[in-house]
Amino acid sequence: MSSSVKLLDPAFQGAGQKPGIEIWRIENFQPVPLPMSNYGEFYMGDSYIVLQTAPGKGGSNLYDIHFWIGKDTSQDEALAAAIKTVELDAVLGGRAVQHRELQGHESDKFLSYFKPCIIPLEGGIASGFKKPEEEEFETRLYVCRGKRVVKLKQVPFARSSLNHDDVFILDTRNKIYQFNGVNSNIQERAKALEVVQFLKEKYHDGTCSVAIVEDGELYTRSNSGEFWVLLGGFAPLNKKATAEDDVIPETTSTKLYSITDGEMKPVEGELSKGLLGNNKCYLLDCGAEVFVWVGRATQVEDRKAASRVAEDFVTGENRAKIARITRVIQGYENNSFKSKFDSWPEGSTAPGGEEIKGKGKGKVAAFLKQQGVGVKGTIKSVQVVEEVPALLEDGGKMEVWYINDGAKLPLPEADFGKFYSGDCYIVLYSYHSGERKEDYFLCCWIGKDSIEEDQKTAYQLATKISNSYKGRPVQGRVFEGKEPPQFITLFQPMVVLKGGLSAGYKKSIADKGLTDETNKADRVALFRISGTSTHNNKVLQVDAVATSLNSAECFLLKSGSSIYLWHGNQRTRKQEQLAAKVAAFLEPGVSLKRAREGKESNAFWLALGGKKSYTSEIESSETIRDPHLFTFSLNKKGLYVEEVYNFSQDDLLTEDILILDTRAEVFVWVGQCVDVKEKENVFKIGQEYIDRASSLYGLSPKVPLYKVTEGNEPCFFTTFFSWDPNRATVHGNSYQKKLALLFGPSQVEEMEAMLPKQEKTTGNQGAPTQRASALAALTSAFNKSSSKSPPPEKSTANQGGPTQRASALAALTNAFKSATRKSSTLERTPSNQSGSTQRAAALAALAASFNPSAETKTSAPKPVRSNPGGSQRAAAIAALSAVLTAEKKKQSPDVSPSISTSSTPAVTSPPTDADSSEVNPSEADDSVGVAKTNKEDLSEANPSGADGSQEVAKTNKED
Repeated sequence: MSSSVKLLDPAFQGAGQKPGIEIWRIENFQPVPLPMSNYGEFYMGDSYIVLQTAPGKGGSNLYDIHFWIGKDTSQDEALAAAIKTVELDAVLGGRAVQHRELQGHESDKFLSYFKPCIIPLEGGIASGFKKPEEEEFETRLYVCRGKRVVKLKQVPFARSSLNHDDVFILDTRNKIYQFNGVNSNIQERAKALEVVQFLKEKYHDGTCSVAIVEDGELYTRSNSGEFWVLLGGFAPLNKKATAEDDVIPETTSTKLYSITDGEMKPVEGELSKGLLGNNKCYLLDCGAEVFVWVGRATQVEDRKAASRVAEDFVTGENRAKIARITRVIQGYENNSFKSKFDSWPEGSTAPGGEEIKGKGKGKVAAFLKQQGVGVKGTIKSVQVVEEVPALLEDGGKMEVWYINDGAKLPLPEADFGKFYSGDCYIVLYSYHSGERKEDYFLCCWIGKDSIEEDQKTAYQLATKISNSYKGRPVQGRVFEGKEPPQFITLFQPMVVLKGGLSAGYKKSIADKGLTDETNKADRVALFRISGTSTHNNKVLQVDAVATSLNSAECFLLKSGSSIYLWHGNQRTRKQEQLAAKVAAFLEPGVSLKRAREGKESNAFWLALGGKKSYTSEIESSETIRDPHLFTFSLNKKGLYVEEVYNFSQDDLLTEDILILDTRAEVFVWVGQCVDVKEKENVFKIGQEYIDRASSLYGLSPKVPLYKVTEGNEPCFFTTFFSWDPNRATVHGNSYQKKLALLFGPSQVEEMEAMLPKQEKTTGNQGAPTQRASALAALTSAFNKSSSKSPPPEKSTANQGGPTQRASALAALTNAFKSATRKSSTLERTPSNQSGSTQRAAALAALAASFNPSAETKTSAPKPVRSNPGGSQRAAAIAALSAVLTAEKKKQSPDVSPSISTSSTPAVTSPPTDADSSEVNPSEADDSVGVAKTNKEDLSEANPSGADGSQEVAKTNKED
């Protein structure tokens, strides 16, 4: 090796040899392999290199290299990580996609490597080398954000860190608490449960307790009380504050710049692949992410300069601490880069589906050697053999209809398997799958010559059939020539014939002056037998000429009353057997005339119009599936998709619609909790995705498209996941499902008892926050009042202050729950508790617990002076009064709150035997007492609160 060739770091020897991730930490500016037991732990004072190796097409591997920079790492260490990343790329042939990851702003792809989350730790290399027995357990508070990939951030262990909008995890020595902000996202709550379980297993050996604390839950509950004690007491929470790593770069229009001699120049024109020259480097600014595109004919120095330009650019744009930088090599662009362009025409394709064939790797490696970079550890290609795809269970019931004159007509069972190119068909297959009662496969088959009107009719009628089965069937759309294995296997054999039976098709060809090629007894017809297995053997009618023959296949020639079985010299035994089966299907009882290649009779060639040359090449029908899962959103420009990397069944959230693209078929998965109107647009969404994917990476516009509903996933969908069928049977939203899976159904029932339905959606932001704040104010007031020494009692009427306060809290809690549950029965029904009565009772009990009896007040009049404690109590009552009044006004006059499913009885229960319009007189009087008793405090401390209390008193009296 020449002295000019740079020696690669020995730490990278053998890197990228097998799929998975490998991690190195920068220690003293050198990469050191990280033990697998520490994968996912990242110290804020360090920098790391993460290599992801994934299998690509043709046995070649694809690479992503991420260098992660902690927020406290030194600039020199960060630079060392960047340099070592370039060296590692050289080991891999110079074609890896490189990513700069900043703590707190990591890409979804990076975070997906570490399920459920990465754990950011204080310190650097010094603390990282401590042995577990040397470390003392530290109570930590985390904020947990993200629906599919979690960004876990440690925050100060203080009540001031909490807010109503996020989910928090408090990790203590013996118990882990999850605090759900009242406005937090349901899906984030569900994901946080995964993090809790992960922390329990990793740091507590799976032995600690787990508790869920709901925002606004009174501290009298056991878990809630423990939680608030650890944080110094229950009090109103602050509004969510925006931290530096919470800032998301503003969405900007994508801009392209060329880089020449270290200078950036804007590139004018519509963003297209043709703007990129292979002898230049370019910068593509997308706001939160900046791409550096490197032409394969560029010099190494140009590449280094481009990386420096990108660093300077984000620094100058004040995005150095928040923008990711991704470098891609020409021919190995990832889908994220391609998606920024309006289209990405196909070129030569590299291993793994990228451009440049397998020899491109050798060219890149040789070029790097010329530039003074040594390359070792090249990876040999391994041929990928596709496995037999998942097929539907046989023995089911089949129904087939063809479309004619706007209606579906049943096809005789004897003709099942015959499809005309000019027609459209609906196929319904009912079968038993596992322990489920019955499953359904509903599919429209669209002939290549069918008319648009028949196609629309087929879609509409298939949807009606699906609706009649309550949306359970897997509903698909299949085009002629793109039939998936699951469809072909249902018909043995499956034969596609020329022409059509539809009146619309016949009228169409007549209007165009074309000949009707529908197969008739007196016509010569030639059929090609293709495929070697039940999932891919198909029969296609082709032009009856000698040039249609192929030495690698078998053919059937029907001429008058004769049928010839012609088999090429390269055909397989299975093809010959299938040909005989097809002959019996098309012409039952007719004897076959054998015609071997090279020994055909004159009559055979005469029927084909004479002997002519034909091909002997074997057509490749291999389909390599490369599954990708996407979320989507609709904007002014149309469909915008984001990939869910390293996906699993957990990513199928019941509130969402997702797209699974396997490159051989497209599935649109619909969760149970998706809005009905959104469900109606499933095929439209799927088609928009296909149109977009066709222009970006050449997905066939005729690819099969399926609608799959949650709980009815077929085997050919679940095969792309590590599927647990039990999860599909759990009902509820994402959070409830996760609770049931991790802690059992009883935990869900308990949470449903605590959470009103309105609070289980993300849309109701105002009332939950108001209730939580009111409860916090109440608790604070109670604590203040109970901390003072009680005055001498002058009457037996003021007995058991603490007991009275506890009863008031219990009554109030029950009132809150009932007031906010979704109404399901008439409020005036005697059997149901009256919401108005319950609220009045709660306020009366609250007022009594705060104030001495009226008799006591008369004998010992209170001096008129400033009373902070009284003001605080008055403010708490006023806040609660306003909330309870608002809750009552929101209720429909003829509907009452539904009864909780909780098995836990309420501490106190207001009377239920009276009509809701008739309130117990003592309760009404007590309600008035709330306003009277606190009049002095309210006049000085909170005038608005006084009005609120009086209004409630008046409202309760009317009730």
